[in-house]
Amino acid sequence: MSDTPGANPLSVHPGFTRMFAPGRLSLGVYFPIEVFEGSNPTMANQVELAQRAEALGFAAVWFRDVPLLDPHFGDIGQIYDPWVYLGYIAAQTSTIALATGAIVLPLRHPLHTAKAAASVDQISGGRLVLGVATGDRPVEFPAFGRDIEERGELFREFLTYFRQALAERFPVIDSPFGYLEGADLVPKPPFGTIPLMIVGHSQQSVEWIARNGDAWAMYPRPPHQQQHIIAEWRQATEQAAPGVFKPFAQSLFIDLSTDPEEPPRAIHLGYRLGRNVLIQLLTTIREIGVSHVVLNLKYGHRPAGEVLEEVGEYVLPLVTGI
Repeated sequence: MSDTPGANPLSVHPGFTRMFAPGRLSLGVYFPIEVFEGSNPTMANQVELAQRAEALGFAAVWFRDVPLLDPHFGDIGQIYDPWVYLGYIAAQTSTIALATGAIVLPLRHPLHTAKAAASVDQISGGRLVLGVATGDRPVEFPAFGRDIEERGELFREFLTYFRQALAERFPVIDSPFGYLEGADLVPKPPFGTIPLMIVGHSQQSVEWIARNGDAWAMYPRPPHQQQHIIAEWRQATEQAAPGVFKPFAQSLFIDLSTDPEEPPRAIHLGYRLGRNVLIQLLTTIREIGVSHVVLNLKYGHRPAGEVLEEVGEYVLPLVTGI
């Protein structure tokens, strides 16, 4: 696969290029940027922490879409509606990418989502990278009148409608989500398109994701396992779009020790470890072909601001080259 920087039509999109470049690793951070137990974070000082992440050189802040609190499933993300919160954070930052991980498409309508996404991309100066998924919390689907067993098909139909509504003027669309004719969706994306990042498999094959996504984000795995998944991704993207750079991203939970040399110990979807060990891990992750790692600080034992500062001062310069 060619890694020519100009090969991707998204090479001029500010959010996409802030997060992704061939041969480079960037880091992001999930909202809420805090340590918390149970379901509900405090959401305190999030603007200041997002602004500090931007100043330190983090590439992106990530927003989750969790419509309902299911006490049997897990936490509720950053609590607030993702589109409201995206607009709020966009207004108080200037360069950091705004990534979603991920908007649950089957529970929404393509026109509402297209208008919201294009609006955020417009007001932020092209900083939205739209991560999308099918959703996996069973309690949510009957609440929205959807069949969880149909979420994979709904996901495909949604993206067809969504992309056509954004790309065409006065399109004619006949879809399970409705029939559109004689009206147009505004605004259109300021850079012609919005980067679509498929999160997880979303009930689709890797080949489908390579044809229809601009990037793929997956859960963390040991590097030797992740390397095999990335090789499969590279093969699929080369067949789907020869010469086009389609990056691979992953999440990583960290509990950063005060001891820089503390060896890694597994926690849920990540590790407790020292910063020098984190540098080694991220260097390996970069070498196997990951373009972006989003850090989640929920399971840490130190204040999130303190961890941001340490990662920004000691880790970012060595693993990203900023």
